[in-house]
Amino acid sequence: MLKSSPLDGLRFAFGTLTVLPVRVHRWDREAARAGMLNAPVAGLAVGGCAAGLGLGLLLLGAGPLLAAVGSAAVPAALTRGLHLDGLADTADGLGSGKPAGEALRIMKQSDIGPFGVLTLVLVLLAQVAALAQAFGDSWARGALAAVISAVTARLALTLAARAGVPAARPEGLGAAVAGVVPVPGVLAVTAAFTLSAAAWGPLFDPYGSLRVTAAVLLSLATSELLLRRCVSRFGGVTGDVFGALAETAATTALVVLSLGH
Repeated sequence: MLKSSPLDGLRFAFGTLTVLPVRVHRWDREAARAGMLNAPVAGLAVGGCAAGLGLGLLLLGAGPLLAAVGSAAVPAALTRGLHLDGLADTADGLGSGKPAGEALRIMKQSDIGPFGVLTLVLVLLAQVAALAQAFGDSWARGALAAVISAVTARLALTLAARAGVPAARPEGLGAAVAGVVPVPGVLAVTAAFTLSAAAWGPLFDPYGSLRVTAAVLLSLATSELLLRRCVSRFGGVTGDVFGALAETAATTALVVLSLGH
């Protein structure tokens, strides 16, 4: 048995939630618990890269729209599109109207149905539009929006991996992380990130702390509604559901941050 290391959680988070070259040494429940608690840290890295590309494009003379496209593309690239694929598959499963077993089979197929295509188009358009507005307002707002959305997306995964949420299948990433995080751990991570994000809120406007806090909490509420629907519909969570939750939270955060300017 491998000796436990404080880095196991970070390795698990980066190794399963990004394509960064991090080797996961342990796949047991303890490592999964630590990994899901560290999921927002992986989001911070993804968001930092997204913000960096957007800012780089602006410095090279690109407009806010192109900077937004670049920033939106980074999370997709750093996950090999798995979260977007999970969003599309979950949309197809929910929209199929089939019993749980049949819906799960539809989600596992490699093709994307009409519900999935429509959902992907609308979500990506919303992300790019919101980021374009943020970058158009100022480089700081655009960068902060990219970071907050990416971290909030992974925070939604921590919430979904809490104790009491079952897996829909006995195998896969969903089964590996379902129910591993104690509720007090979820609350502690959520509070820490929300307070940290709110501290950067004044970069938006004088009421930025309230805006950022609202963006985080509304994103988590939206992803929680989707989580409950999926658990009711499929009997639990899957890797696809986790991807859908991440994209839902990220998009909600960006949309809320774009409102009121």
